[in-house]
Amino acid sequence: MNELYSPSADNGTPDLDALCASIKRVAEKIQVITEATKNLNQNRVQLEGKIEDAQKRIQHILSRLPEQSDGRQLNLLGETIPPTTPEDDSEPTTH
Repeated sequence: MNELYSPSADNGTPDLDALCASIKRVAEKIQVITEATKNLNQNRVQLEGKIEDAQKRIQHILSRLPEQSDGRQLNLLGETIPPTTPEDDSEPTTH
């Protein structure tokens, strides 16, 4: 037990300087951990926001999908594509 508690030879009290140094080191480590935790929480909030935005974009794209019975060409970018008719697929003739 003498290894853990080493009283000073002068008055039988523990070495207060060593104890204060240990407390200071622990306090510094707690401060570093607190800052790291704060930063991680901020990053988590930012990532949750990005995920929510991405989910909204995906939902918007999915809402634009045609019904399964719709045979038109799928256009997710919003560009206007004229519908194709069977006559348009034939080669032009020159007379």
